[in-house]
Amino acid sequence: MRRFTSRLQEELNTTDLYSYRKVTDNISSCMENFNLGGASVNNLLKNVLHFLQKSLIEILEENRKCAGNHIIQTQLMNDLLVGIRVSMMLVQKVQDFQGNLWKTSDSPIWQNMCGLLNIFTKVLSDDDLLQTVQSTSGLAIILFIKAMFHPSEKIPHLISSVLLHSVDCTSVPEWFMSSCRSLCCGDISQSAVLFLCQGTLAMLDWQNGSMGRSGEALLLDTAHVLFTLSSQIKEPTLEMFLSRILASWTNSAIQVLESSSPSLTDSLNGNSSIVGRLLEYVYTHWEHPLDALRHQTKIMFKNLLQMHRLTVEGADFVPDPFFVELTESLLRLEWHIKGKYTCLGCLVECIGVEHILAIDKTIPSQILEVMGDQSLVPYASDLLETMFRNHKSHLKSQTAESSWIDQWHETWVSPLLFILCEGNLDQKSYVIDYYLPKLLSYSPESLQYMVKILQTSIDAKTGQEQSFPSLGSCNSRGALGALMACLRIARAHGHLQSATDTWENLVSDARIKQGLIHQHCQVRIDTLGLLCESNRSTEIVSMEEMQWIQFFITYNLNSQSPGVRQQICSLLKKLFCRIQESSQVLYKLEQSKSKREPENELTKQHPSVSLQQYKNFMSSICNSLFEALFPGSSYSTRFSALTILGSIAEVFHVPEGRIYTVYQLSHDIDVDRFQTLMECFTSTFEDVKILAFDLLMKLSKTAVHFQDSEKLQGLFQAALELSTSTKPYDCVTASYLLNFLIWQDALPSSLSAYLTQQVACDNGDRPAAVVERNTLMVIKCLMENLEEEVSQAENSLLQAAAAFPMYGRVHCITGALQKLSLNSLQLVSEWRPVVEKLLLMSYRLSTVVSPVIQSSSPEGLIPMDTDSESASRLQMILNEIQPRDTNDYFNQAKILKEHDSFDMKDLNASVVNIDTSTEIKGKEVKTCDVTAQMVLVCCWRSMKEVALLLGMLCQLLPMQPVPESSDGLLTVEQVKEIGDYFKQHLLQSRHRGAFELAYTGFVKLTEVLNRCPNVSLQKLPEQWLWSVLEEIKCSDPSSKLCATRRSAGIPFYIQALLASEPKKGRMDLLKITMKELISLAGPTDDIQSTVPQVHALNILRALFRDTRLGENIIPYVADGAKAAILGFTSPVWAVRNSSTLLFSALITRIFGVKRAKDEHSKTNRMTGREFFSRFPELYPFLLKQLETVANAVDSDMGEPNRHPSMFLLLLVLERLYASPMDGTSSALSMGPFVPFIMRCGHSPVYHSREMAARALVPFVMIDHIPNTIRTLLSTLPSCTDQCFRQNHIHGTLLQVFHLLQAYSDSKHGTNSDFQHELTDITVCTKAKLWLAKRQNPCLVTRAVYIDILFLLTCCLNKSAKDNQPVLESLGFWEEVRGIISGSELITGFPWAFKVPGLPQYLQSLTRLAIAAVWAAAAKSGERERNVPISFSQLLESAFPEVRSLTLEALLEKFLAAASGLGEKGLPPLLCNMGEKFLLLAMKENHPECFCKILKILHCMDPGEWLPQTEHCVHLTPKEFLIWTMDIASNERSEIQSVALRLASKVISHHMQTCVENRELIAAELKQWVQLVISSCEDHLPTESRLAVVEVLTSTTPLFLTNPHPILEFAFCQVDASIALALALAVLCDLLQQWDQLAPGLPILLGWLLGESDDLVACVESMHQVEEDYLFEKAEVNFWAETLIFVKYLCKHLFCLLSKSGWRPPSPEMLCHLQRMVSEQCHLLSQFFRELPPAAEFVKTVEFTRLRIQEERTLACLRLLAFLEGKEGEDTLVLSVWDSYAEARQLTLPRTEAAC
Repeated sequence: MRRFTSRLQEELNTTDLYSYRKVTDNISSCMENFNLGGASVNNLLKNVLHFLQKSLIEILEENRKCAGNHIIQTQLMNDLLVGIRVSMMLVQKVQDFQGNLWKTSDSPIWQNMCGLLNIFTKVLSDDDLLQTVQSTSGLAIILFIKAMFHPSEKIPHLISSVLLHSVDCTSVPEWFMSSCRSLCCGDISQSAVLFLCQGTLAMLDWQNGSMGRSGEALLLDTAHVLFTLSSQIKEPTLEMFLSRILASWTNSAIQVLESSSPSLTDSLNGNSSIVGRLLEYVYTHWEHPLDALRHQTKIMFKNLLQMHRLTVEGADFVPDPFFVELTESLLRLEWHIKGKYTCLGCLVECIGVEHILAIDKTIPSQILEVMGDQSLVPYASDLLETMFRNHKSHLKSQTAESSWIDQWHETWVSPLLFILCEGNLDQKSYVIDYYLPKLLSYSPESLQYMVKILQTSIDAKTGQEQSFPSLGSCNSRGALGALMACLRIARAHGHLQSATDTWENLVSDARIKQGLIHQHCQVRIDTLGLLCESNRSTEIVSMEEMQWIQFFITYNLNSQSPGVRQQICSLLKKLFCRIQESSQVLYKLEQSKSKREPENELTKQHPSVSLQQYKNFMSSICNSLFEALFPGSSYSTRFSALTILGSIAEVFHVPEGRIYTVYQLSHDIDVDRFQTLMECFTSTFEDVKILAFDLLMKLSKTAVHFQDSEKLQGLFQAALELSTSTKPYDCVTASYLLNFLIWQDALPSSLSAYLTQQVACDNGDRPAAVVERNTLMVIKCLMENLEEEVSQAENSLLQAAAAFPMYGRVHCITGALQKLSLNSLQLVSEWRPVVEKLLLMSYRLSTVVSPVIQSSSPEGLIPMDTDSESASRLQMILNEIQPRDTNDYFNQAKILKEHDSFDMKDLNASVVNIDTSTEIKGKEVKTCDVTAQMVLVCCWRSMKEVALLLGMLCQLLPMQPVPESSDGLLTVEQVKEIGDYFKQHLLQSRHRGAFELAYTGFVKLTEVLNRCPNVSLQKLPEQWLWSVLEEIKCSDPSSKLCATRRSAGIPFYIQALLASEPKKGRMDLLKITMKELISLAGPTDDIQSTVPQVHALNILRALFRDTRLGENIIPYVADGAKAAILGFTSPVWAVRNSSTLLFSALITRIFGVKRAKDEHSKTNRMTGREFFSRFPELYPFLLKQLETVANAVDSDMGEPNRHPSMFLLLLVLERLYASPMDGTSSALSMGPFVPFIMRCGHSPVYHSREMAARALVPFVMIDHIPNTIRTLLSTLPSCTDQCFRQNHIHGTLLQVFHLLQAYSDSKHGTNSDFQHELTDITVCTKAKLWLAKRQNPCLVTRAVYIDILFLLTCCLNKSAKDNQPVLESLGFWEEVRGIISGSELITGFPWAFKVPGLPQYLQSLTRLAIAAVWAAAAKSGERERNVPISFSQLLESAFPEVRSLTLEALLEKFLAAASGLGEKGLPPLLCNMGEKFLLLAMKENHPECFCKILKILHCMDPGEWLPQTEHCVHLTPKEFLIWTMDIASNERSEIQSVALRLASKVISHHMQTCVENRELIAAELKQWVQLVISSCEDHLPTESRLAVVEVLTSTTPLFLTNPHPILEFAFCQVDASIALALALAVLCDLLQQWDQLAPGLPILLGWLLGESDDLVACVESMHQVEEDYLFEKAEVNFWAETLIFVKYLCKHLFCLLSKSGWRPPSPEMLCHLQRMVSEQCHLLSQFFRELPPAAEFVKTVEFTRLRIQEERTLACLRLLAFLEGKEGEDTLVLSVWDSYAEARQLTLPRTEAAC
């Protein structure tokens, strides 16, 4: 004990500042469950307190001295924090503090305590310290006051007076005044008060009412202080503290209420002001961007409910008004509000779900409906879980029998199944991922119910039985997918007993296969997940599962969806892990050598059999995956195959110590497969290159066996050649090739000749040393070539851009360095000169290309014409950049004549080659034209690569602390030079590609500098920031800063400097910069200040868009919005443009990224309370601006463009909405905005009036809308008024229309108040009916008024459920009929020209007329009586707008009748209209109307109208068919596809009516077939080709004797890949059944061989001069795979020939094909010999074409040999193709003829 105490005393006497932390930690350790240590601290308490006081004082002083060195300051502040915490621990744990002996003024302990309290007070008030330190000080102050103040009963009063700034200095003890004077007499900052509140709630004892009435008063005072702070604090971190403290306050309040405190009941019940303020805080912040803050609002709301329950006794059995009102108000909210879910969940836990379901039983369905929105899914699923758990508990407690489960299933499971079957793709995916697992985990017994229902539904679709109609119609596609999803989740969570159980009892083999190749990707994924996922990682994979997985991989690698590919690869990796883990178990069982049969269910066969099956399965999978890497395979196929192969290599590796692994990928790798992986480097997609490289790295040991010195020489030469290609992706290929060679120790020995000095290799770490040596050699080689090319580029940039763009070399250098561990280099002395030379080379290269990038027009520095005028225009650009250009090219403009080119012979001769004995092809003359695009790409990509290289060097290379140091590669001066380089190019580059990538490199540099211990480097970002801000402010005409192109790289430069600032600090740079920028962005009268203002606006936009700044940027949003709105009124276009961009960024920052296509969707909106609470400065600003605009609009002299800011103001306001939770008494009420918005509706600008109408809607509460509408209608002029403005009328009517629309959308039709209000509005509308008649000369206002009438008819019809007397009793329809009768639809138009608003008026009037016709027809079957106009009259209108709307309405009815969705079929009014539509079709010349007429005819039965064609339109049915086909041949896409559908329907009718004499329509049938074929061509739009698919599926059964071919997948929708195989299987089968093999086989063999033009094109491309088109403009099909078609066709042809035994009747029959094939074989062998070495890399396109043609030719050769009998059926081998047995899998044994 004595020795320990003595040792502790020695440590307490230390004077080393940086040793204080160790001592403090030791003191803390002594008090943590360590009796000896605690006793020693107790003995040395005086010394310990003195040490803590001394250490804290010195740390604070040192922190002040180290201002600016944030690394040291962070360390010191952490030490300070620990010191304060240890001081608190002493008070809480040391026994001496429990008594009163130390509480004398002369006690050393007391003096130290006072000293510490004084330090804590200073820390609390010091805003330069971290807020965590200040927060802890607040806790410590309250704890020390609690320990020191006497009597304790007065502590609450003292603390309350401190919080309320009402301390009576004469009544407090002297020690308190001396220690906490700033708290008693000074101004306390908001943060200090906040942290004192935190200390009050955390450190005082609130339980059991120990503090009495004074404690209750302190609790209420604390609440009021916190509410005051909540309206003042806007800093994000302080807001977070405040939310936590408020949640802590509710916890303390519950503790006080639980102590039976009756005096607080009135103050803390649900109707009290405090609870009201807390609810207001919850409603304001429940949508806050910070997750943690939203979580605190949930805690607050939950505690509020608990507080109210505690204040109300005996309310469990009687519904409490507070809970009822709260529930109803929450349910009235929109479902897009996240806080609604959280609060409803808390309510359910508090009062039970039955009360909520009693209000609305459809709530579960409503919640499931919103689960298509990803942002709402977690909240919705959590609420559903809370509700169904609570409901089940309630039902079980209420019902003793088991019948409750049916009710529970009906409420929660049935809506889920409906969504799984009928919901959209996103909805189903999210329900499966989030909700279904929770439901099954809580109620596993529901699985049987779900499976039974879904199986029944699937059976109904296949015609076996019709039941469970709630899951949709028989052609619904979702039941199978829903079944697979349920089973997948159940198995993954362990709710299925075993896999065998599942296959045998729950789902059949056929349904598994259907799911694996289903047309919809989610079904395929769920079925695969069912096979792969299991809750047991060692569960044996059955043989059936392995067969199904093999089947799945065959048809699903070429998925076009990236998400689906990722899921497939992830699920298969899970399967491989299961195989690996279970194989270990099987291996142990096998090793146990137990003779008895295993009793465990784990293995039903001998372990060795299962292990062999595993091995065979994995080998088979790898075969399939390597076969998928065939020539010409698509990106998606390669990505999937390589990812899965990578997973296999990763899962089945052999780490140290493992004895056994069931499979090793390296055992299945041969030379060909290794070459296949290498060829993947040639893909234009870098993802494929990365995957191939990683896989080759995993197979590095295997690679040794395939190294060939001559081949390596060719690969290295190819890599060097590719690194100077003008195709950007070629240099990426070169980089991967070089890296592969480096890491394989596979560099050619001749490479050492490039090095002036040989590199020594240490034998210590052999592999790392070899890689480092190889990397150094390659980089030196690349640098040597680069230096040569830069020298030539300095003479002619044109020649460099066209022949050897230098960026490829730099890219390869960067790639080589990235793969090397630069922090553990062995050859440091060798690397240092290389790095120095590399930096100089980078600067030199940048100097060559920077004039182009920094010119004002970098995109067009090369004249594309051949005349002197173009050259003179170019000369202006050259003169502008002349001062910074030294190249010969930039001295004068050059005219490129048509045949101008330059010879690359000299250039190639100057490039050093690897092997001088090798003949160089490059010595041949190569011509190459130079384009502006090539020059620009060369320059900006060079700048990009240099920037990335420099950024990477800064990030990865070790830095030299001093120049003489030997352990670093970068000196301080070099780092400063790199910084200056980035500064120059970011601030002066004009090309976006250049400065965006420079920004990426600069960010890496700034991150390094901020972590650097060197103070001078650490301060560089701050110095650069001040420098650029001064340059922006000075607005010097000679400045090189770019004022156009959104300030080019300047925002990126400042963004990089600010974003790298440590986020845990005070963010001082951000604060000062934002202050400067906002002052510059404000309006100014000085024209000279325009450029700084533009720069400031552009920089602010970039900063507000930067997500890395997070919530730290939010306090400046209000000022930014002011600058943007005021800048929009500037007379300078540049300012207005930049202000608009800034405003757009602010809208996104405030309301979130746009998640809905609808611009006015509620997903990107917030309540007015929330908006103005977060940005209170905007409330008076927006109100004042809106008032100014409204006054200008109302003035007689108002000009349309006088206040352009109206647009921005209304854009903000229309994104706000009034919430039922906002309450009425608020300083931030939205009411004052309403009259100004109404007045903005009088704007002379049409669009502004529309925006004002939309913006008004959210500002009016739903219940106030009827009164507002009546008020607006009353302001409209009467027909007798002489003076009125149509703009005012139009604005008012638009507001009425939008308010009425919002009212009808929000209210339920059965609501009696709703009907009454609508009736009153209808009466008010009739009073101003003259505005809809000819008395109103303005068509625009007439149209809007008619729209209002139409909307009223819809609303009242909906509310009355077709109970027309409501409208009839008002005389409404009579008035409508009068309007239509007197309108221009009846009387015609007097105008011979288009007048403003005519199309809008016609459309509105037509809609109303159609409604009147339907209303008259619905009344007692009246068809013509009292109808002012008929459909025939509307269809004969001279205006296409009228005809189009009428046809649209009729088409809707015809479609509903045709699909069976109409309740009563086709209305009688539309029967027998075929003749009318035929006449219309003949004379209609408007494309849109004509298309709709054809659609209507297609919906009708041809048997009704086709016989009428002859007497109606003087065309026989055949002639009408020909007319329709002519239209389908000549018209544009939409009409073409509709006409094709109609013609096909007519053909089908003829085929069915002319069964006996089909020869009568043979000619028309042939024409139709040609039409179908021509409609399938590639150049046609997708819509046309889809129409062909639809036509073929509907008509094909008519041409087959058996309409259902006997196929395994004939009754399900299948994926495209297997559909191709099935189609070819059917074709071959039909050829045999029709006995058409003789004429058909040559055609099929021609398909197999391909077009003869393919090889010719390949030859031409090899011999013609290559044209350097950097970016192909033609369409590219990334999914087309020629050899897949060849594979399936070849497979089914062999199947057909083998099965039929057919042979050609004469040898001459196939002679032509044999000759063609033999010629192609000869040509192919010749072309392959002409290819250069490593052609797969150097001539990738040509090589791939030849390889594809080679495979096609080989397939043809084998088939011809088989036909000639030269190759037996039993010995037939098809290289990579499937066997005959596999081909048979797609068909079943035929039981009946297909024809």
